[in-house]
This record gives sequence, C-alpha cells and structure tokens, in this order.
Amino acid sequence: MTELRQRAVREPDAPPEDKESESEIKVDGETASDSESRAEAVSLATSADDTPEVLNRALSNLSSRWKNWWVRGILTLAMIAFFFIIIYLGPMVLMIIVMCVQIKCFHEIITIGYNVYHSYDLPWFRTLSWYFLLCVNYFFYGETVTDYFFTLVQREEPLRILSKYHRFISFTLYLIGFCMFVLSLVKKHYRLQFYMFGWTHVTLLIVVTQSHLVIHNLFEGMIWFIVPISCVICNDIMAYMFGFFFGRTPLIKLSPKKTWEGFIGGFFATVVFGLLLSYVMSGYRCFVCPVEYNNDTNSFTVDCEPSDLFRLQEYNIPEVIQSVIGLTTIWMYPFQIHSIALSTFASLIGPFGGFFASGFKRAFKIKDFANTIPGHGGIMDRFDCQYLMATFVNVYIASFIRGPNPSKLIQQFLTLRPDQQLHIFNTLRSHLADKGMLTATTEDE
Repeated sequence: MTELRQRAVREPDAPPEDKESESEIKVDGETASDSESRAEAVSLATSADDTPEVLNRALSNLSSRWKNWWVRGILTLAMIAFFFIIIYLGPMVLMIIVMCVQIKCFHEIITIGYNVYHSYDLPWFRTLSWYFLLCVNYFFYGETVTDYFFTLVQREEPLRILSKYHRFISFTLYLIGFCMFVLSLVKKHYRLQFYMFGWTHVTLLIVVTQSHLVIHNLFEGMIWFIVPISCVICNDIMAYMFGFFFGRTPLIKLSPKKTWEGFIGGFFATVVFGLLLSYVMSGYRCFVCPVEYNNDTNSFTVDCEPSDLFRLQEYNIPEVIQSVIGLTTIWMYPFQIHSIALSTFASLIGPFGGFFASGFKRAFKIKDFANTIPGHGGIMDRFDCQYLMATFVNVYIASFIRGPNPSKLIQQFLTLRPDQQLHIFNTLRSHLADKGMLTATTEDE
C-alpha cells in the first residue's frame, strides 16, 4: 500500500515504472494529461490589494463595492488626463506611447506563459521571445518608414540600402531566431518548448501586428486614432456605470459582472458620444489632416485642405423622424456617419475582445494580466478591446475611405530612371489625350 501511494504522487517527469496506459500516450517523457493537469493546477498569484495607500485611507469607511467604484473612477480620470496630454504632444509621442504599450502587453502575456510552466525551466524561452519581438518590430516599422518617409529614405544612402533589402534582412533575422530555437530543444521538454514557441507567435500576432495598425490609422489623420480609442473608452465607462447602477441580467458567463443593462446602455451612450466628438474634431485641421513628414523641416505636419469627408453638408431627414424632431434637413459632417459605424463596432463587437481576454485569464486562473494600474489590472486589461478596434478601423479605412495617394506616387515617380519617367509621362499624356482631357494645343506645347 505504501509503495502504491508513492507511485501515485510520483513527479510527472520521473521515469515510469509501469507501462503507459492507452489513454495517456507518453511523448518525450511527459503525458498529455500531465501537461494539462500542470497547467490547470498552477494559479498565478495576484496581490490582494494594489490600491495606493492614500486612496486606502481616504476610502477606508466605504464598502468594498463603493471603494472599488471610486478607485476605478479616480484612476480612469487620471488615464483620460494622460491621454489628453499625449495627444497634445503630437504624433511622434503617440507613436512612442503605442510602442511602449505594445512592449508592456507583450511582457504581461509572456510572463503568464513563463510562470505557468516555470517548473520546467525551459531553456532560452524568454530570450527567444524578446528576440522574436525585436524581429517583428524591425519588419513592421521598417515597412512604415519606407512607406511614409520615402523621400527621407531615398536621400540617405544607409537608409536606402536598408530599405531595398529590408524584407530579406527581416527574414534572415527571423531565421536566426528559428535556428536558435531548434538548437535549444532539450529532451523531455520538446512538447512544452513547442507550446511556448506557439505561445510567443500568437502573442506577436495579437499584440505587435495590431499595434502596428494603430500607427497606420494615426497616419491617416489623428481623428482616425482618437475617435475609435475614445469610443472604446466611453463604452467601457458607460457600460460599467449602467451595469453598476441598473445591472440585473447577466450577459455572459465568461464575465459574470457584465450585464445586459450595461451592454445596451453603453451602446446608446457610445453612439451619441461618437457623433458629438466627431462633430467637434471634424472642424480642426490638426485632427483631420493626414500625418505627413516634411522633408524641409524634418518634422511631422498635419496641415492640408480638408477633404469632403470633413466639410459640413446638408442631409434630408427621413419623414418618419421629421414628425418627431420637427426638422426636414440637418447639417453634419460626412465623417459623423462613419463615426456611427465606429461607435457601433466599439459597443457591440469591441467588448468581445474583453470577453476573449476574460476567457484567457480564466483558463489560467488569474484575475488580471498584471497589477500595473490599481483597480484596472494590467495594461493588457485596458487594451484588449483597443487592439480589436484598431484592426477594424484599419480594414474600414482601406475598404471605404482610402484612395490612391498622389503625393506618394509622385515621390516614387521621381526616384525612377529618366527613361522610365519619360515612358510614364508619354503613356499618361496619351491616355489623357484619348479621354479628351488634353487639347491639341496643350500637346504641342
């Protein structure tokens, strides 16, 4: 009996003394059930109370429910104030902040994976994870520099060489990491090492790729960056407020505190907020103009002639609504119509990014990704919906907004050889003449 008990508590990596059962096929010294049970058994520790001592003393007389409400509210206002500050500082600071948020989110997710399988002490896991992060960022930001700073790249010889062979260099860097991973494989840990290899790549896909889309949205104009992010923030706040005061009906099992009342109330509040914010921002060039790089001043510029998207237009109101509001027409910016689509996505689909994150945290029995922000959890807890929103905005712009950019075409045209430029010129002139847009006098001149 004693011997049987000793066998029952034997460590998962210990050599087997009996034959393996048919239901547990052993791979590299570890069974599938061993891996699953270990992942289920490990629960990451979170601090009991990460609230600043000043707030603890000030709110000591309140119940835990109202204390949490005040802590979340105060920290939310602080984050909104910080958001306004970085917007005021301009596009470059915004890009740096996006990079910092991306690195922190990556760190939080990788740390969870490391802690879950910490007892295995996988070789080179964290080093390779950060190396792959560096490779992916080099690829994406290199593509961005080449695309948006084309004239600067062509002007500097080292940058021109790096731009020309950028994708080959990026692939070579990745291959180095891939070979390092293969060389780091250790017997009895093969499967877990491949788990972590997949963990790292999925994290890169979720965090790095989507944060890169945030920067692309920013270059289309600050309004495409600010309005979507603000709609997600508004929906998060208003859903919490409606749920806190009126919530009775549970929404989804993954997030027991989410209610239908909060979900519906947050939707209507976000749509109204999106319309108002879009109306205010559409009147300022600094928000609606694309962010471009000025080679003469070596700085970013946001000055342009606003497109029709940001010019007031008169719209007819449907007859059904006319009898209610007493108006037949209304003046509004076309962007406000697009803002309805953005705020609707932020309210109805965006929360599923949070539900996905909740399911992930429940799978590993953790409350938050980290304790970076008191009352809110980690950075990833605040940006789980933002990344999904950024992807939607990028797809929306590409599908319904963005057209050919003449300035970029001219930049590329000027870098061609003279014979290539002349060929394009003659082709374009013939095409315009066939359409009747060039007169014979113009052609002769």
